[in-house]
Amino acid sequence: MTVTTTLPGAPGVRPPSNRPGRGAPDEPGHGGHGGRGPRRKSAADVAQLEQHPVPLRRLAGLFRPHRRPLTIVVAIIVISSLIGLVTPFLTKHLIDDAIPHQDVRLLLMLVGGMLAITVVTQALGVIQTWLSTRIGQQVMHGLRTELFTHLQRQPLGFFTRTRGGEVQSRLTNDVNSMQGVVTNSATSIATNITTAVGTAAAMVVLSWRLSLLSLLVLPPAIWLTRRVARLRRTIQSRAQRALADMQTQIEESLSISGVILAKTVGSGPELSRRFRETSSELTELELQSQMAGRWRMGTMAIVFSAIPALIYLAAGLPATSGGMTIGTLVAFTALQSALFRPMLGVLNVGAEVVTSMALFSRVFEYLDLPVTIDDPEHPTPVDPATAVGDVSLTDVTFRYDGADRDALDHIDLELPAGKQVALVGATGSGKSTLAGLVSRLHDPTAGSVRIDGVDLRDMTLQNVANLVGVVSQQSYLLHTTIRENLRYARPDATDEQIEAAARAAQVHDLIEALPDGYDTLVGARGHRFSGGEQQRIALARTILRDPAVLVLDEATSALDNTTERAVQQALDEVSRGRTTLTIAHRLSTVQDADLIVVLDGGHIVERGTHEELLSRGGRYADLWNAQSARSVGA
Repeated sequence: MTVTTTLPGAPGVRPPSNRPGRGAPDEPGHGGHGGRGPRRKSAADVAQLEQHPVPLRRLAGLFRPHRRPLTIVVAIIVISSLIGLVTPFLTKHLIDDAIPHQDVRLLLMLVGGMLAITVVTQALGVIQTWLSTRIGQQVMHGLRTELFTHLQRQPLGFFTRTRGGEVQSRLTNDVNSMQGVVTNSATSIATNITTAVGTAAAMVVLSWRLSLLSLLVLPPAIWLTRRVARLRRTIQSRAQRALADMQTQIEESLSISGVILAKTVGSGPELSRRFRETSSELTELELQSQMAGRWRMGTMAIVFSAIPALIYLAAGLPATSGGMTIGTLVAFTALQSALFRPMLGVLNVGAEVVTSMALFSRVFEYLDLPVTIDDPEHPTPVDPATAVGDVSLTDVTFRYDGADRDALDHIDLELPAGKQVALVGATGSGKSTLAGLVSRLHDPTAGSVRIDGVDLRDMTLQNVANLVGVVSQQSYLLHTTIRENLRYARPDATDEQIEAAARAAQVHDLIEALPDGYDTLVGARGHRFSGGEQQRIALARTILRDPAVLVLDEATSALDNTTERAVQQALDEVSRGRTTLTIAHRLSTVQDADLIVVLDGGHIVERGTHEELLSRGGRYADLWNAQSARSVGA
């Protein structure tokens, strides 16, 4: 069965929230905290299980690559269980024969057999534990890595719409919560079923009358266990939602940006209150989980304890004893005690699996998200070392799924190799969308985007990334050294290549002046450096890849004038000889471009050089005059 899903944040739902009037509403499990109590969270999980059921064959498929070691585990379990059943029979002969008749030889043999059984079963148990744990950990490893890789292939819309804490919760909390079930379920079921069947058969051999009495307790045990399983499933679902909320709060509040925001707006007490409420909810849910059905299971424990007393009563009555010996009675009582443990174990494993269905559903739901931008089946190879960088957009139309109009409408644009083309226009005119198409963050709804005559959809994503370098307004630096931040773009880069890229970005001298040089930690999100310094480090990272096409998405718009000039100088140096697409907010930074393209409402309304566009007195001239007036007023 193939499970298809549509998640909040999945492609085909809504465009990125930076577009005016197109933000994402709060949705169950993916939004803020507005009034969503435990009752609504539970209802959301129930709905999820109804909409995205998890077939048992899919769970079994997790173990399919491990059939051979799993077969060995099952064999060990069967052997251990059968060997363990010998002990009550040895006990019977010990009591009925060896001790009454003072048969020392038989006594030593029986006692030695008991000890040997213990040694063998314990040794087999160690081997079984090692194998089963290894299998379980490999299954979880495969599931984690598959989910991580699949999420990396999701389009930007998914991450724009989905809380980071929700993604992390499914990848860590949900998978970890499934770990116990995946690691222990198969071996526990096999152990308990084998032991239960063997024990029941042995009990029948000893006394079929007493066996019927012992089995009377099974129907209420099954009924109560299923009731407890349903109760725990509801609580577990609510707890996972609360964990996702908590992880999101931690991520948003304790990141460097979140801490700065909290300190500057004085929201610390409110954040603490929200975190305290979420933690308190988790505490209550954990208490409920531990106590769920406790009184029911207590009732069953009383019933199970009463069974041996009834057996003794039946063995003592002439009508039901059937001439039973003391040894048989002791052996039967031992088997009876051994029967209920595995039977309850099977029921409890079933309860654990049922309780974890919501977790499996949530993880599989992400794994079933369609990948809308992927490598072609038969890619066209393009060598970045010999690429010219001639970019063309032919009759390109693009609409975000769920939008009521096209973000770009029938765009035809040529970016000649080695030339600098600038995109200007008001917010929401389609500049960033067009740039995203060139770097294949999106695929056009219609038309084609080509580099050196090859459609981007016919290249591998890695090929596109090697051909197109992007420097955006918000540079992202990893919490590691400057050297590793730069090497992130090219893992095989030498120190000499790293320094050459830093020189080109005009940041080498700054780095060298630091006490630790290139081994300096940049800090969380690069906050150790100023905005301009972060931008130049990010630029050096892009230069290190030496792309034929460079996309500058408002790379200097967030900088002050002095810093902007320094970064712009570095950009001008790097852009020389490359095909460069620049999205500009400040028109003064692109007045020397070979071509300026003016976008409005997803259409190209003007194109030409700075002087040509000014002389026409059109849209570009209006933008230029408005910015000039603001500069004079400032």
